[in-house]
Amino acid sequence: MSAREVAVLLSWLSCCGLAVWRYSSNSPNYRIFSTRSTIKLEYEGTLFTEWSVPEICFVLNKSSPRTELRCSSPGVHAIKPIVTGPDEEERNLFVDSSHTCFLWYYRVRHFFNNLTQVISVWVYDPENADPDELLGSAEEPSINSIVLSTQMATLGQKPTIHTILKRKTYVSNEKMKKGTWHIMVPMTRDDALKEIRGNQVTFQDCFIADFLIVLTFPLLTIPEIPGSLPISSPRGSQLMVSWDACVVASVVLVTDMETFQTNDSFRTWTRIRVPPGSLSDAERRSVADVIVSRDGVFFLTNGVLYQKSFRGFLKLGRILNLPNGGIIGISSRKWCWVKYLSKAKERRSNFAVWTENEVYLEYILLKFTRLVTTTELKNILNLSVTATLTIHSVEYTGHPLEIAVFLSYCTICTVTKKIFLVIYNEDTKQWVSQEFTLDAPIDSVFVPYFIFSALPGLILWNKHSIYYCYHNFTFTGILQTPAGHGNLSMLSNDSIIHEVFIDYYGNILIKMENNVIFHSKINTRDVVKLHLWTNNTTRAFILLSTSGYTYFLYALDNGTIQIQDYPLSLEIRSVAFTTKDKCPYMAFHNNVARVFYFLDKGETLTLWTQIIYPENTGLYVVVESYGPKILEESHDISFEAAFGHCTKTLTITFYQNVDYEGLYDYFEMQHNNTGLVMVQLRPSEYSKTCPIAQKVFQIAVGCDDKKFIAVKGFSKKECHHHDFSYVIEKSYLRHQPSKNLKVRYIGKKYGCPLRLDFTEKFQPVIQLFDDNGYVKDVGANFIVWEIHGRDDYSFNNTMAQSGCLHEAQTWKSMIELNKHLPLEEVWGPENYIHCFSYAMGKPGDLDQPYEIINSSNGNHIFWPLGHSGMYVFRVKILDPNYSFCNLTAMFAIETFGLIPSPSVYLVAAFLFVLMLLFFTILILSYFQYVKIYRQYIYKPLHNPRKHKKN
Repeated sequence: MSAREVAVLLSWLSCCGLAVWRYSSNSPNYRIFSTRSTIKLEYEGTLFTEWSVPEICFVLNKSSPRTELRCSSPGVHAIKPIVTGPDEEERNLFVDSSHTCFLWYYRVRHFFNNLTQVISVWVYDPENADPDELLGSAEEPSINSIVLSTQMATLGQKPTIHTILKRKTYVSNEKMKKGTWHIMVPMTRDDALKEIRGNQVTFQDCFIADFLIVLTFPLLTIPEIPGSLPISSPRGSQLMVSWDACVVASVVLVTDMETFQTNDSFRTWTRIRVPPGSLSDAERRSVADVIVSRDGVFFLTNGVLYQKSFRGFLKLGRILNLPNGGIIGISSRKWCWVKYLSKAKERRSNFAVWTENEVYLEYILLKFTRLVTTTELKNILNLSVTATLTIHSVEYTGHPLEIAVFLSYCTICTVTKKIFLVIYNEDTKQWVSQEFTLDAPIDSVFVPYFIFSALPGLILWNKHSIYYCYHNFTFTGILQTPAGHGNLSMLSNDSIIHEVFIDYYGNILIKMENNVIFHSKINTRDVVKLHLWTNNTTRAFILLSTSGYTYFLYALDNGTIQIQDYPLSLEIRSVAFTTKDKCPYMAFHNNVARVFYFLDKGETLTLWTQIIYPENTGLYVVVESYGPKILEESHDISFEAAFGHCTKTLTITFYQNVDYEGLYDYFEMQHNNTGLVMVQLRPSEYSKTCPIAQKVFQIAVGCDDKKFIAVKGFSKKECHHHDFSYVIEKSYLRHQPSKNLKVRYIGKKYGCPLRLDFTEKFQPVIQLFDDNGYVKDVGANFIVWEIHGRDDYSFNNTMAQSGCLHEAQTWKSMIELNKHLPLEEVWGPENYIHCFSYAMGKPGDLDQPYEIINSSNGNHIFWPLGHSGMYVFRVKILDPNYSFCNLTAMFAIETFGLIPSPSVYLVAAFLFVLMLLFFTILILSYFQYVKIYRQYIYKPLHNPRKHKKN
């Protein structure tokens, strides 16, 4: 906020309500709060006298309600205002001695022509920055920042952009210009969480703090159309807020005057209004709930759901498979899981809608489906048909694929009811009843909120108390103060609970309607009251910023809104110093670098976690998992003790021990051994003052759809594609057709062919890639086949040379066994049987070519020498224990060479033999004719007549 906005806000806050005092610093989100920082003190009220500060701290004007404070020594400093009347509360400010003094500042320009973003980065000193830089509205660096950035660059400083999810790094390829670095990154939706980091370079013994940002596709707010009318909640109601779980800067705020929308955490905002005549005046002022999603902003008014988007304002009903009325609630996701594994083909839902008897889910592009009815739930839960079962509420859990449905159940519905809980998995399509039952008055209403945890856990509140259910509903109770109070209204002047805020670090903030704040930590059972930050008449809401810090959102009576950073960590430490609450351990470390891991067949995931704690406390690290039982674990623990402290390190390895070879039900076995497992690491004991309560991540066992293979040396990008046609002679085809086959070569699909002399043998080298690029060479068995049916090639290794003990599988044998299947499906990992055992197969002819290749068996493809040809091959990984993915790739080979001519000596010999045979026959014929001729010469033509003797 500008100085003028701060003055307006403070004057408005101080006009009424209790006296409040607070502090701030020039560093956004209190990231730097050290001996170098200027601490601004602000008192709201009329009874102020002077400030009470330690002697080692200097106050600019001790008698001014707004002044500046500097503390030259680090430590805990007690600060409070002295007033004429009841004492004001004292804060214990933790002033650090950090050498981090500077911050990164960034601006983003979007280029839609190539879907990139250019991030302009410079260094600034919060204590010597321009007001625009402190407000985050500067478009270029100030003079001080230019000098500082240039000096840091001279010393070797150069910022880089690191993505948190995909672990990618982007650097500046240009020289610094006017004190600014420029880094180009691609627009992305699934890798939006980024961090600006620098080299370990100091200037005047000061470092630059890393800066976490959320950078996704540019988000647009719905424009306000002139003449439109405001849509709001009922007069006098509290603020109502909805935000995008993965882009927390995208927020919609509903007040009793207007509805506001922002895409930058309310640094800028617009109003959302509706066309005249679309709603009655009463309907426009009766918003009961709101949700923001990719499909627009959805309002629930008088039991009817409406959508406001760039296309207009739409009433949703039967035409979209929703009821025309009777809707009592809507709910969206609270936690962001950008990546997850789903075996179902359908996408997961965006939000839930429910009536008393039905639950509907909304998918992208306004596709609504009915999930379940209470009649169906009675059958699923085996409940009495005559009992009354209604839907109390629906909430998304911390699991990316699960939805919780709370049910109200009663038989004689006059005094009490029972609340049951069932969880639906969008992947398995199964309903699971949970060990959760709550007895409550018949007219009571509870609001559920699932925590960020691997095991299902939630808090549930009514107007006065907070119920907790942790560790898969095995650790339950009511949050209580150290004095044993569970009714928070009694500790906040009878105010009721307005908002419960939970962050990714496990902090729970309970804000009452009069802005009294209580703090707790997940998996703990106590709650403490924090210092008052805002007076009791201000309408406020607590939100999470894109950098992971909290801020207050204020709705002013003049129809505008303001924001103010809230130092949650400093406030917690101040109260803990008074209550003597200490974290039981000094450090909790781990090497979990991602929130999502993929495990394929044969892969292992090894992680370590370490806890350092005082001797004789017996702490340890707890490993908990939730999901299908498809992973095995091995644990290794090391222990050290020195100087009164213990260090315990746990190394965990996750793996599968399943052999998929030779299975009759290969695909079913694969399906049963894939899924999503939620894992969390947490100390066995912790308190509200511990910075991080647990580490939560996912292990997806299955096929990573970003994984693929390619043949080394073949590229579809690094060559000029062109299409052409060619003819394959029918005698070269496997199925022996009656005609030659004409084929169209598609360059974009097949890539550029590799030209080989047909005297050269060829062995494909298979390489594995994922979305980060090259991973490794594949050493598993694979097969190749020509996609158009050519079989005029062979392999140089025989089965005997490859070590087979019985006849190996071949394309001919597999086609014979699977005549009903297309060629690409007759042989694969699902039916592969190796030939290296006497126990299976028949001896057969081992002099046949061995048609299976891997990187070490030396098997090559060789070509016919009598003709050249074009071959388009597909390669498939054959090893059933290599991957859950069906990994295939294509490559093309064009053979060429001179067809060998016959030898001169061979031709001469052939002609000699031919002539010799000719002359031999001729001579034999001559003698045969001579013989016949002589016989007829010397033999009389007629025999002489013989005379008889008398």
